Amino acid sequence: MDRLPGRARSWLGLRTVAGQVFILQVFIALVLVVVAVVALLLQSRTDADREARNRSLAVATAVASSPSVKQALTEADPTVVLQPQAEETRQRSRVDFVVVMSPQGIRYSHPNPAQIGRHYIGSIAAAQRGGIVTETTTGTLGRSVRAVVPVIGADGKVIGLVAAGITVKQVSVAAERQLPLVLAAAGLVLAAATGGTAWISGRLRRQTHGLGPAQMTRMYEHHDAVLHSVREGVLVIDAQGRLLLANDEARRLLRLEADAEGRPVGGLGLEPQAEKLLLSVTEATDQVVKVGDRLLAVSHRPMTRQAGPGGTVATLRDTTELSVLMGRVEVVQERLKLLYDAGVRIGTTLDVTRTAEELAEFAVPRFADYVTVDLADAVLRGEEPNLLSVTELRRVALHGVRESPLYPPGALIHFVPSTPQASGFGSGKVVLESDMAAFSGWQAQDPDRARRLVSYGIHSMIAAPLRARGVTLGVATFWRSREPEPFTAEDLSVAEELVARSAVSIDNARRFTREHTMAVTLQRSLLPHVLPGQSAVEVAHRYLPAEAGLGGVGGDWFDVIPLPGARVAIVVGDVVGHGLRAAATMGQLRTAVHNFSALDLPPDELLWYLDELVSRIDQDLEDSGEAPTVTGATCVYAVYDPVSRLCTMARAGHLEPLVVYPDGRAEPAGVPTGPPLGLGGLPYEKAELVLPENSSIVLYTDGLVERRRRDIDEGIELLRRAVAHAGRTPEQTCQAAMDTLLSAPPPDDVALLVARTRLLDSDRTASWDVASDPSAVAGVRAAAGRTLHDWGLEEEAFTLELILSELVTNAIRYASGPIVVRLIRDRSLICEVSDGSSVAPHLRRAAGMDEGGRGLFLVAQFADRWGTRYTPGGKVIWTEQHLPASP
Repeated sequence: MDRLPGRARSWLGLRTVAGQVFILQVFIALVLVVVAVVALLLQSRTDADREARNRSLAVATAVASSPSVKQALTEADPTVVLQPQAEETRQRSRVDFVVVMSPQGIRYSHPNPAQIGRHYIGSIAAAQRGGIVTETTTGTLGRSVRAVVPVIGADGKVIGLVAAGITVKQVSVAAERQLPLVLAAAGLVLAAATGGTAWISGRLRRQTHGLGPAQMTRMYEHHDAVLHSVREGVLVIDAQGRLLLANDEARRLLRLEADAEGRPVGGLGLEPQAEKLLLSVTEATDQVVKVGDRLLAVSHRPMTRQAGPGGTVATLRDTTELSVLMGRVEVVQERLKLLYDAGVRIGTTLDVTRTAEELAEFAVPRFADYVTVDLADAVLRGEEPNLLSVTELRRVALHGVRESPLYPPGALIHFVPSTPQASGFGSGKVVLESDMAAFSGWQAQDPDRARRLVSYGIHSMIAAPLRARGVTLGVATFWRSREPEPFTAEDLSVAEELVARSAVSIDNARRFTREHTMAVTLQRSLLPHVLPGQSAVEVAHRYLPAEAGLGGVGGDWFDVIPLPGARVAIVVGDVVGHGLRAAATMGQLRTAVHNFSALDLPPDELLWYLDELVSRIDQDLEDSGEAPTVTGATCVYAVYDPVSRLCTMARAGHLEPLVVYPDGRAEPAGVPTGPPLGLGGLPYEKAELVLPENSSIVLYTDGLVERRRRDIDEGIELLRRAVAHAGRTPEQTCQAAMDTLLSAPPPDDVALLVARTRLLDSDRTASWDVASDPSAVAGVRAAAGRTLHDWGLEEEAFTLELILSELVTNAIRYASGPIVVRLIRDRSLICEVSDGSSVAPHLRRAAGMDEGGRGLFLVAQFADRWGTRYTPGGKVIWTEQHLPASP
């Protein structure tokens, strides 16, 4: 019985290496199978989390980008549209919920309708700023993943949020179903591995059985042949420092004698550094040691880890050629890093001059000792240079290690054909002048300056044309003085690549300069150049376009429009966006305001018509396939009457005007806010204020008060404090506001309009109530004549009496009372006849035999201007007669 365990072990082969390898392989296979199953389970859970996260994020992103969702968020009751859409999306995408909410987190949809209108439970802060929120929570249904995505409106602002979520268990069911199949496959793999290991162990046992001296000798011979044929030196040194083994490559590299083996290393005549390294007991890897004219990479290892007498083993490799090659690689790497850094540091602004200066500053002293950049004047203006007419270049940048006799920045240089700059500019190729002291023709530009440059130590240069998109913009010249070696042909490629990258940045800045100049020119042409003469208000204004590179020209505008009855309209508007499109849109809106004001509409009605116009423009853009860009325009419109001191205002999404009273108080005007122009269908409200004389109305755009690090309410408060002073003129008020709020170039357009109210004296107006009796016409005509006599306007009396007779007669005959006549002596003589009828008169030509129909025709012939405006109680027909001189 005692022999049975021994026989079992013998049968299993545990006493042999092959048997032990068999058992080890079986154990390893078993461990690998177990680890694979565990890893699969863990991976399944990880994949389920990832799939849940991806699905919830994809559903939320798809819903947030839906045009119907964006449209619904702008409606009065988004839930009516969003609830069925969200439920349909949830069922199709097989997620647990899809919730659409306001930017503040108020739900518009939810699988449980009772939750609609409540706050969303979860993190939405990042989404409110335009980011994406993904989070994993554990609830009653288990672990779930939810994502919150912002809904971005046409103006780039967050107009809503969309959340979608799904439980991890719902995703991981499919992976759990595959677990039995995986376990079966693992069993098959384990069986196959066990069989394969048994077969390999059997073969190993058979192949090593009966190994004799001949076979061992043959193995040694093979080992010796390999040792001496490799191209790497091998040394074996014992613990006493004697050389035990050196192959042929080691003998060649160290120049060892034939009887070197068995001798102390210290007596082999090696270099001290090499001898010290070989006798040490420390490890070394590829330590470079100089032996004669060779550089050897020595790897040294002690044999203390193996059982035996000890000692060290060293390997040697000849790295002389590798060192030369590595030196070249380092040079290439330095040049690649130079070009990479150039791409990062050159072209950080859209300014032509600054980009040229960045090129010069970057290349000194990394590539050259001095760098000059010369550009055509047309490039500085944003235009393309004409190669047929360019004979002179403007020095834009100069940078060097110290002062030099080179032309200073700003100089206009005429390069003669023999210079490298002229040759490179004309041919578009890089030109090398390796020996400037030879004076091979480059000195013809300025012989005296050329001799000073050479005596100064500058000995070589490279002239590289700045070419971008097939256009030569100028020339960059690299000069060398401190380094004795001149520029080489290899440096040409570096200079060419460096200049090519800079040229693209300069050309981008040139194009931006051209577009910015065009936009500024267009906008300036659309803004009023001279404000029209009127007596109602004293006006001062400021307009400042956005700094180029920060935002560019935008769509801010202002206007002062004289109205009948000595009244005046003041308006300030803002179109969202920058560039030519914003400036052109601003011109459309300003023209529309002029046309609508000619109809003498109240401010709220004018904004309503303007909103309709913007909506039609947006619709035309959508029909043509272009994205609408007008939506987001804002406007504030105010009408001031110097007779009644009544100021009527309305605003469409614009900042509220400020009113500065004569005592210095500055307060918001209290104008109800209305939606921005282009939303369509929403009404506007007006506010009426009776302003004391010398009150100031301050209209402005958000570019004046809004900054990235300053809240807009804080900016409005700063503006209020800046204008809250008594006795200032509008010009002084404008300057105080600009000094307080603009300490740096603005990122957005700034428009500011200050209008100080005036009051027409009572002796410049006269009014009469007229009875509805034709006989009253004569009395009104006589009273008007006396008034004109008192005003010294006798020459206008006949025309006025004729106009007054026709208008009053028409009012008595065709309109209803009360009838009121008012005369105003302003820059022109104004006659107003008001009645209680809203029926507008029509001008027509009477036939030769007609008895009537000539009244308004005569009025139109004798008056310089005439028109009709409507009031809450009827209408007013007005006429104007130009006076020889302003009162």
